[in-house]
Amino acid sequence: MGDVLRFITCGSVDDGKSTLIGRLLWESKQVFEDHLSALERDSTRYGTQGDAIDFALLVDGLQSEREQSITIDVAYRFFATPRRRFIVADTPGHEQYTRNMATGASTSELAVLVVNAGKGLQVQTHRHARIVSLLGIRHLAMAINKMDLVDWDQEVFDRIVEEFRPVVRELGFQSFQPIPVSALNGDNITESSAAAPWYKGPTLLNYLEEVDATTDVPDLKFRMAVQLVNRPTHDFRGYCGRIASGQVKAGDRVRVVPGGQETKIRSIVAWQSELPSASAGESVTLCLADEVDVSRGSVLSTAGDPVDLSDQFEARVICLSGHHLVAGRSYLMNLHTAQAVATITAIKHRVDARTGSHEAARALEMNDIGVVNVSTDRAVPFEPYERCRRLGSFILVDRITNETVGAGMVDFSLRRAANIHWQHVDINKQARAEQKLQKPVCLWFTGLSASGKSTIANLLEKRVFAAGKHTYMLDGDNVRHGLNRDLGFTEADRTENIRRVTEVARLMVDAGLVTIVSFISPYRAERELARSRFEAGEFIEVFVDTPLEICEQRDPKGLYAKARRGDLKNFTGIDSDYEPPVSPEVHLRTASEPVEQCVDRILQMLEQAGKREEKAQ
Repeated sequence: MGDVLRFITCGSVDDGKSTLIGRLLWESKQVFEDHLSALERDSTRYGTQGDAIDFALLVDGLQSEREQSITIDVAYRFFATPRRRFIVADTPGHEQYTRNMATGASTSELAVLVVNAGKGLQVQTHRHARIVSLLGIRHLAMAINKMDLVDWDQEVFDRIVEEFRPVVRELGFQSFQPIPVSALNGDNITESSAAAPWYKGPTLLNYLEEVDATTDVPDLKFRMAVQLVNRPTHDFRGYCGRIASGQVKAGDRVRVVPGGQETKIRSIVAWQSELPSASAGESVTLCLADEVDVSRGSVLSTAGDPVDLSDQFEARVICLSGHHLVAGRSYLMNLHTAQAVATITAIKHRVDARTGSHEAARALEMNDIGVVNVSTDRAVPFEPYERCRRLGSFILVDRITNETVGAGMVDFSLRRAANIHWQHVDINKQARAEQKLQKPVCLWFTGLSASGKSTIANLLEKRVFAAGKHTYMLDGDNVRHGLNRDLGFTEADRTENIRRVTEVARLMVDAGLVTIVSFISPYRAERELARSRFEAGEFIEVFVDTPLEICEQRDPKGLYAKARRGDLKNFTGIDSDYEPPVSPEVHLRTASEPVEQCVDRILQMLEQAGKREEKAQ
């Protein structure tokens, strides 16, 4: 029996993807008797007329899929012929489930793009073609289905193929095979159909059995991301992982990235035995000759050709969530086995799903494809996705909700990552703080407009300043007159607003100042990003908690009235969300606490924190 081909079926909704795969399973005799009985029973239950079998039910496993006659989740099926084994991912056609389709494509070597002959190319057809190309698939079959509904008209077939050929050239597919089929009747699935004597090409199954689905990529040397440090006994330490590329033998010299240490492979351990060598795709444990610093996320690679290391990348990203991917917001990045905090520093453009044109964008919405710059909080080892999928693909996870919000492919490291270095300075934060006889700190006030943030912050600064401390106050309105004058009030602009203010506040704390920041800062993610930029104990979140109705009653600037009339869009609390802090250091309730009492509470908290620090020293 031959090798294994992993492929995906994709395309627009109702083009017949599940029926096509069901027919392949049926024709290749992969349906057992008990399964056949259940299939016949379910076909009647879900509306098939007479004795006909609904082949889509072979892969539509969810009840909601069967009731709606759509695919929602990815369905993986295994089948085999005497010539080859196959793993097929049947993926959804609905736009809202595009993220599931991307999941199926991520492990496939070939795509079968299904097109309804009666409808022709759809927007989702183009989107799926771009996504499979984006994910590194270079071999494409186009199954033009339901040809029986257009009387097997060759002109219809030729028109769809010619309309799609420019897309094939643009996306760089290495091979492209269009096939006219009728999945329902089985024409050109496993046997050539007499209904299309004008078609001289292979059947779908013949094509899948014979196609060489390898992809032209540079020959990579050995690389393996460490998944686990295995130390079952005191005298054994091994580094477990799946080899991403190349081959490794006992005695080979390897380099650890990051770190840069070099050593030799002492032994290669598999299940209850040692191996002389191992190749790409094998999961092994490597034992090293020397004591070197290796941990989960490290990459072992050939010493003379090590893997790259960077903290800034250009990448292609697919947004998988209803929560927009926004420039300036930080996420958890899982890149192979490494994890880092990543920030999208710029969205260079969004890719139009149909035309491939580049469009300006401040955020990426669900199913959008974009090219972005990404910065990580530390250098991580990687390979460009086109060279090595395993070391070049990543996901982005929301730091608050743990939702997977994006999937990305690294294109290359940005040159600035290698050209910019930290400059040593002799006068540091500690020296500046000692000169001022104070502990620098950032007091971050958050709350709705008219909650009293600026009033409390202003009085707090007056009292701290009167006590002889060196202070500076950053107020939301004041900063928008200068530094952030170019920003509006969309989610993307608000995120960038807070990112800039965070960096200014961090520099002021570095200067030894008591820094007071008063911003609505409505999103938890941005406040958590701000916190992460300071050392432990330097960031104090002050939640000025005032009910919306009281803020509206105060409304000193008339902003709530404008928002209620519809004259002011994206106003926090009205048509833009405010996410309250979960565990702020100080929680002020201004509906019941006078301003002076609020300030007293903050000062008491600062005094107590100072005493605890003195005791610790």
